[in-house]
Amino acid sequence: MLHYALVFLIVALLAGFLGFFGIAGVAAEIAKVLFVVFLILFVASFIFGRRRP
Repeated sequence: MLHYALVFLIVALLAGFLGFFGIAGVAAEIAKVLFVVFLILFVASFIFGRRRP
């Protein structure tokens, strides 16, 4: 689960980087939403994925 969160965080960062610098207006809005969603998923996965057996 943590692996997927990291992958999606990287994708969101790339989308955010491209979107924030004016590639397209709609892409920027989508990138901002994806960035926030995947950042929250990454933090939640990092916190809750560290359980010991």
